[in-house]
Amino acid sequence: MDTANTSCESLAANITQKASKQTYYTVRFLVDRERTLQAYQAYAYFRWVDDCLDVQLSARAERLRFVARQQSLLAALTSEQKSGRLTREEKMLEDLIASDPAPGSGLRSYLRHMMAVMAFDARRRGRLISQAELDSYTHHLAVAVTEALHYFIGHLCRSPQGNTRYAAATAAHIAHMLRDAQEDLEAGYFNVPREILKPAGIGPDDFDHPAYRAWVRERVQLAQKQFRMGYDHLSRLGSLRCRFAGHTYISRFKSVLSLIERDGYLLRPRYPSRKTLGGLLSFAGSLLGSLLNSPVQSMAPIPAAEPRKNS
Repeated sequence: MDTANTSCESLAANITQKASKQTYYTVRFLVDRERTLQAYQAYAYFRWVDDCLDVQLSARAERLRFVARQQSLLAALTSEQKSGRLTREEKMLEDLIASDPAPGSGLRSYLRHMMAVMAFDARRRGRLISQAELDSYTHHLAVAVTEALHYFIGHLCRSPQGNTRYAAATAAHIAHMLRDAQEDLEAGYFNVPREILKPAGIGPDDFDHPAYRAWVRERVQLAQKQFRMGYDHLSRLGSLRCRFAGHTYISRFKSVLSLIERDGYLLRPRYPSRKTLGGLLSFAGSLLGSLLNSPVQSMAPIPAAEPRKNS
């Protein structure tokens, strides 16, 4: 591997490891070996975009200019136009697109839909959103996550289409938005639609109001229904690694729904993570049980771990 490629791989892997160790090790041990670099780049590029929008760029005009540049860059690269001078992080996007020139690939779908997620986040900060906008936001995120999962893990194995394909990721995003509602509010993001707030004459911080809690209940029930559909889709995947990664992803959010129900649909400022030994054992047991109870039609081999350097 030449110096430029080594530097690119190191940048992508380092960004991923610093941002999310779970994602880093998921890529390292579950992703198809020939697509490991691309998986790190796919996560790292959008992690960089998201950090720029959330942390580095405080003014709305700056955020909009930045995301517009990234959208233009994606359009130029996918149509094989000249992209001009790129940052190191933008070079990851260029390399990703060059790695798979097929317009209809799962990678291209991931990039388009995740860019739509970033653009919406840049626009929605500080303003109320509609239910239609929220639903569109969830759809883009669900398609991006699902297509990335199938593109990078067990891509040669069976991956059925159909109306359950995006259900698990849809449910996970609904749970994610509820889980982070209070925390996001502090950053200027409102995760509840204006159709709920305005008729009741309440604000996005009135979590204890009956109208707000009734909406939360509806969202929890919708997420639970989508999770049930999502498990059906996962059970029909040909790759055990892909199923494992899918179950791992959605299991992060299912417990949140149970806590919200237990609290009478009053959202908490923070929710506990599964970092205790008991939580990890419970998670592992439920995950292995759900995997073993679903037959695998065709199992892809688990890739060997990347060899350690200088060890």
